Amino acid sequence: MEKIKGSILVALGAASYGVLATFVKLAHGQGYSTAEITFSQFIIGFVTLGLLQLFQKKQPITQGGNSVNTRLQLMLAGTSLGLTSTFYYLTVQYLPVSVCIILLMQSIWMGLLLECVLMRTWPTLRQIISTLMVLIGTMLATNLIQTEVVFSGKGLMFGLLAAMSYTVSMYSSNKVAPQLAAITRSMYLVLGGLLAIIIFWNTSLIDSFRISVLWPWGGFLALFGTIIPPLLFTRGMPMTGIALGSILGSVEIPVSILCAHLILHEKVIGIQWLGVVLIITAVFALNVNFRRGKALTS
Repeated sequence: MEKIKGSILVALGAASYGVLATFVKLAHGQGYSTAEITFSQFIIGFVTLGLLQLFQKKQPITQGGNSVNTRLQLMLAGTSLGLTSTFYYLTVQYLPVSVCIILLMQSIWMGLLLECVLMRTWPTLRQIISTLMVLIGTMLATNLIQTEVVFSGKGLMFGLLAAMSYTVSMYSSNKVAPQLAAITRSMYLVLGGLLAIIIFWNTSLIDSFRISVLWPWGGFLALFGTIIPPLLFTRGMPMTGIALGSILGSVEIPVSILCAHLILHEKVIGIQWLGVVLIITAVFALNVNFRRGKALTS
């Protein structure tokens, strides 16, 4: 029962991330810049999580559990959250949402490469095959074979930077200060992301920020991008484990493409859905022990 509950939480968190790109595209269409959008999302998210922390029950603190060093580590890990949103939203300016989400999902093979470097091990045959499946699935899902859309070099660059930053955030945020409450961890991670956004955009925020972006765009994106997902992931992942959690995280892909199709009316043909299925299959192949019929533990 606990694993089922955790699976629901992680899947809902992934689905929450999946709606972001579509609404960022809408905000861009109303003239708001990426700097305005990301700052409003993270400032509202941080303030909301800070208020939630005031009302949570006090928990016993383990040795060094809430030290200055621990909080700084969380903030440092959280900078990748801010950079992921920044690069991802910049990608949305140049490419269709369906392409943006697929570029972000390149974090699957990037995570494999990072783990191999840090653990000083070679990837297994199954990992290599799964990585190739992701790359082929990407070609299909972005309709590179049949599409006449001209790719933007800037969009491709920002998309890959978003994937790299997302890889770092997934690896580091799950490893730092797991003993702290979910709200506390989320608050400091989001604070780190907020500081990264301020440093990245610097004077652009002062020169062009319009307070009207805070509602509804900042509030909506904060809810689905910096409040709900961190809380759901930090609570659900311990119940499912990282392996099963990453499988459930692939829910973000079809949700994002479906939102783009229904709201932005972006055309999604059969071959693109085939690519999505192939990517999700690759994630399963990478994380499931078929001999035992259950998810591998990390």
